Amino acid sequence: MEKQILYNPLNTAEKIKYRAKTQNVIIKDMLVELELGSNTMSNMRHGRAIASDSLARIADYLDCSIDYLMGRTDNPDINR
Repeated sequence: MEKQILYNPLNTAEKIKYRAKTQNVIIKDMLVELELGSNTMSNMRHGRAIASDSLARIADYLDCSIDYLMGRTDNPDINR
């Protein structure tokens, strides 16, 4: 059985960037408001995972599901 990769930090960073743009959110401002490090996005772009609670806070801030940010669904709505 082939192992399925369920989390790709680079793809998640791109989804966050896209969702922020559609919500007119400046990523730097979002990270400050969420008290996340300024290198959070850079770390993901370099393949490093972020903490699950940080990802959950970003999803809440961007009003979308974690599954959407992780690429598990194309539907950003929390309640399908």
